[in-house]
Amino acid sequence: METRNLRADLTLLLVAAIWGLAFVAQRLGMDHLGPFSFNAARFLLGAVSLLPLLLIFRPKAGSTSPNAMLRGSMTAGLFLFLGASLQQVGLIWTSAGNAGFITGLYIIIVPLIGLLLGHVTRLNTWVGGLLALFGLYFLTVTQQPGESFNINTGDLLVLGSAFFWAGHVVVIGRLASQLDNLRLAIIQFFICALLSFIVAILFEQDTLSLANIVLAWQPIAYAGLLSVGVAYTLQVVAQRDAPASHAAIIMSLESVFAVIGGWWLLNEDFSPRAMIGCSLMLLGMIISQINLFRSKPSTR
Repeated sequence: METRNLRADLTLLLVAAIWGLAFVAQRLGMDHLGPFSFNAARFLLGAVSLLPLLLIFRPKAGSTSPNAMLRGSMTAGLFLFLGASLQQVGLIWTSAGNAGFITGLYIIIVPLIGLLLGHVTRLNTWVGGLLALFGLYFLTVTQQPGESFNINTGDLLVLGSAFFWAGHVVVIGRLASQLDNLRLAIIQFFICALLSFIVAILFEQDTLSLANIVLAWQPIAYAGLLSVGVAYTLQVVAQRDAPASHAAIIMSLESVFAVIGGWWLLNEDFSPRAMIGCSLMLLGMIISQINLFRSKPSTR
């Protein structure tokens, strides 16, 4: 059992690395495509890459209601579209590392949304959230001598995306027990791709072309096939043997890999102030997950 748990943890670490490095692909993809064109291409590719799994995994009993599946997929797809759009547009003005850490705040935002829904929020969530808030300040807020505080537009957009990613997690959490997860994932990816394509047609006619999609095929392939298709499959397989608390903490390392990828592949530099901010945010994300999923002793 310990070997299986270790294998699962290592698999989730690979998932975190794939997702973290995807921020690099997302930035490189916009060398040739607009943010909505890139998202349309990668989510369409991601959805198509998951279709073969339909031949392997059969739907759960009672999870095939067409109306329920359509409603759930449209809701999840809309949250996915809003989160991915704000993140992708934000990457025009911010670094891959910043985007990775700020996006990771969804781990803390999720239990705070649960509080609004009447769920119990533990003390470690508040402590972790406070640390992450201080870290966000160090990472994103700058002040030049004689000037007022400034927040990078890209950082602000990515912060907005974190709330929609958190909302997406909450929506998926509610639908997961009612609908077939694989089919829900595939349809929501198609919906996100469709919405992105519609916006791209309206506002990105100058870059939306087959020639530009071909030029950006490598970032699209990474963000679509690896980040969506492969990472999704590995996550599902690994979480069969990994405790939820392990999974949440390991996958929060996605932000660390985003920084490493930005430094290694994009030559992004981090000031000492930014590193302090990243460290505080990562510590806050980890603390927020400690004991969060531990079940209470049975009173029976």
